[in-house]
Amino acid sequence: MTGWERAQSVSIVMLATLGGISALYVGREFFIPLALALLLNALLRPLVRGLERLRVSTAVGATMVSLGLLGALVVGGLALVNPIQAWVSQLPASFEAAGRKLAPARQSLEHVTHATQSLGTPSGAPPATAAQPAAPAPSAVPPFLGHLFGTTTALVAGLTEVLLLLSEQVQQAVTQYIVTTLVINGGQGVVVGLTLWGLGMPYPWLWGGLTVVLEFIPYLGATGMIILLTAAAFSQFDTLGHILLVPGTYLVIAALQNNLVSPLVYGQRLKLNPVVVLVGVLFWWLLWGVAGAFLAVPFFATLKILADHVESLTPIATFLGE
Repeated sequence: MTGWERAQSVSIVMLATLGGISALYVGREFFIPLALALLLNALLRPLVRGLERLRVSTAVGATMVSLGLLGALVVGGLALVNPIQAWVSQLPASFEAAGRKLAPARQSLEHVTHATQSLGTPSGAPPATAAQPAAPAPSAVPPFLGHLFGTTTALVAGLTEVLLLLSEQVQQAVTQYIVTTLVINGGQGVVVGLTLWGLGMPYPWLWGGLTVVLEFIPYLGATGMIILLTAAAFSQFDTLGHILLVPGTYLVIAALQNNLVSPLVYGQRLKLNPVVVLVGVLFWWLLWGVAGAFLAVPFFATLKILADHVESLTPIATFLGE
């Protein structure tokens, strides 16, 4: 192959890749429910098979499982909607309280900065005039929270389409990954809820539930939980030590889970390259938003397991593995 032909091949591959990414972005309203349907089918298919062993037909079993899932989501949503609305409505006050409680530390830093500048000012030179601080912006709910909690209508509409697509087949690898991750996140959620209850945080079961959900998003989920817990702690406690203890405790629990529990439970088969996971989560977040961040790791885990069993995909397995 000549250099010109090689350049043409590379250009075609690049154009095809860009075209595929553009198609996934433009058609995200179609692809996201389809991907979620495959994910849910992987999780719920074992239940349908269990009903089949009890001589329940596939159609009836799938309907029972779908209605059970829908009922659980409705009950869970009704139980969480009021605490979430109350907590989100208190966020502006939480950030305002955080500003007040951090004001002494900020003033101390300003004094240190001014003293350092005065030491560096030549003798006889007029001191530099400090710029007037800009007026603080009014407290508001952070944009990412509005994006996270403001898509309820779209998620409910997509949920209906997802439930109708549960009959699609999906790889067993996805089931293994989802169930394993759900068990790990559930255990972490229980520990977080009990710990925050001991620290005096309101709605500890809500934080435990958010842990189970957000920990499906590597790195970004834990980061979001730490931010949310810090904001809530500022509105709940007065001392800075007690405030920092809340996100600090979550950070310790998450670190222990990621470094001790997950490697033990997943084993070598489901280990993924952390750099690939981080870049992949960010990529799918930018492409499909919150749904993309949730789907990123199941996608890579499935690809890794399949690549382990297909000889021609060995380079991909090596790239995705640790």
